[in-house]
Amino acid sequence: MRFLLSSALSTALAVGLAGCTPSPPAQTSNGTAGQPADPAAEADPASGSGQGTVTIAGDDAAEDIQQWTPPRVDRQGRTLAQLRRAAEQAFAQGHLYEDGDAAVPLWLAVQEEEPDDRQARQGLQRAKQKLLQQADALLQRPLQQREALAEAGRQALVLLTLAPKDEKVRALQGRVETAQRVVAYNRAGEDDLRADRIGEAGDGAIGNFREALALDPNNRRARQGLAAAESGLIRRAEDAARIRDFASAGAWLAEASKVRDSSPTIADAFERIEQIRAAALVQLRDGGLHDLTTPQGLKPAREKLAEALRIALPGDAVVAQLRERIELATHYGSFRPGQVFSDALRDGGRGPQMIVVPHGGFQMGASDTEPGATDAERPSHYVRFERGYAMAITEITVGDFERYVKATNARPRATRRGHSVVYDERSGNFIRRSGVDWRSDYDGGRALGNSPVMHVSVRDAENYATWLSEQTGRSYRLPSEAEFEYAMRAGSSGRYPWGDAGLPPEGSGNYTGSKDVSPSGRHWHNAFVGYGDGWWGPAPVASFQANGFGLHDMGGNLSEWVADCWHASYRRAPADGVAWFNPGCRSRVIRGGNWANAPEQTRAAWRQSQDSDTTSARIGFRLVRGI
Repeated sequence: MRFLLSSALSTALAVGLAGCTPSPPAQTSNGTAGQPADPAAEADPASGSGQGTVTIAGDDAAEDIQQWTPPRVDRQGRTLAQLRRAAEQAFAQGHLYEDGDAAVPLWLAVQEEEPDDRQARQGLQRAKQKLLQQADALLQRPLQQREALAEAGRQALVLLTLAPKDEKVRALQGRVETAQRVVAYNRAGEDDLRADRIGEAGDGAIGNFREALALDPNNRRARQGLAAAESGLIRRAEDAARIRDFASAGAWLAEASKVRDSSPTIADAFERIEQIRAAALVQLRDGGLHDLTTPQGLKPAREKLAEALRIALPGDAVVAQLRERIELATHYGSFRPGQVFSDALRDGGRGPQMIVVPHGGFQMGASDTEPGATDAERPSHYVRFERGYAMAITEITVGDFERYVKATNARPRATRRGHSVVYDERSGNFIRRSGVDWRSDYDGGRALGNSPVMHVSVRDAENYATWLSEQTGRSYRLPSEAEFEYAMRAGSSGRYPWGDAGLPPEGSGNYTGSKDVSPSGRHWHNAFVGYGDGWWGPAPVASFQANGFGLHDMGGNLSEWVADCWHASYRRAPADGVAWFNPGCRSRVIRGGNWANAPEQTRAAWRQSQDSDTTSARIGFRLVRGI
């Protein structure tokens, strides 16, 4: 019988059966069990070693024991009568099978010469009964389980050789194997606990103890092991809370709650962690209020507020008090350039991770001499932001968008229409394909949760922003063209988002490169020569380096919807960077290159008109938030 066990369990079983072989099996080069390392174990049983052997085979040698080979009996100068008397004497002394002078090998030797020998047959029957009794007693021994199981295992192997079809023998073999596996799983679980491998993902200590309980539901040792594992996870939760990492504390406590059903220790631990959180928030609030009474106290007060927001649950009154006092004192938000945050949602989750873009000014658009530029990108004009704004660090993901769809029962444009534009590997073209919507990847397959959401129209993006605003009580929206280009350039003024170099820096983004290869071996005809990013199609968000403002994929991966209506040039464009929007317009703007754009379309000033109902494998979006 073959069992698929963990390596720790295999080792434990091998130890449990060590009495049957001179040494554990050596591992051969092809991964199957080899011969024992001990020269005595390698010897032929007929060579005179006088020891019994255990034959093993298969990929799981320690678990795939086939039979017991009786030790060699020295028959030289001994008659059958002498062998019978020796067997009876050995049986009377309880010397049943261990070596060539034991009762079972002697009776088997008699049977070799006289197959119908009645005394030998009866003797072997008595030995079988005796071994069954001894093995049963060993299995019920509460202490020294390893030694008892090892001995019971050896006896079961002897019995299998004597009576392989006997139901009692087969039942004993099953009990021995089960008991050995339970002990091995428990030992492996205890080893994992000592090494802090608790196994919250289902492996490690928890997995081993659960395997033991699956075999023996009332096993006390395994139940105690699960209780210890639960305590270990609770300890991690409380340790995290003490350093104000309440997200990890909650995660560890959630894992601990899965270990045992209805454990009262979880509720107690939750109360302790919430007491730690409450004390930390009061300390931060009191410290922030004191900071505001000092001449230079605004910065430390803001820092305390940020820390309180990070660890507080949504709607916490203590945090709200501190935030209100700071806003009243400064008439300005409690943020700083480069600060990363995410707003709490009313449903208990968190919004997209945002980063505060510093205020400042830049020259928007393309110069008259820029290669590849069009009139739609001119005239170049100066735009200044008097106040910073927060922008999503990455494109909105499939997972982000799924939360909105489920919460509102929304039916985005491609879902209602039943199709979208995808890349077709067979033809190498973009085609319209049925059954594709926001859940789909660039080729129509299922998208990963951390992939940027595509196949969404500009109205789908705006509806998501409206929902997020309602959830957080903050103002989320699509960025204006000016906000997008300013954030994409991140202080640079070159032709491309990274500057004037004609080749993207290694690892800077998902662009069309000559080294990129499609699943069927296609290459781009118009690409950055010598560049490759390892992706044919959009990559998961934040797969590449962030730009100088801490934003990912602004110039590549997916082009992105912005709030502006399409205008054929920048004549009379707003100078303060707000969206240039005309109510009722159908042609909207996308900005930023994508995974399937020509190099000219990856320029920082590139812009393109799209119908507002367009959905495609090349267009996604991100949001900004006022601060």
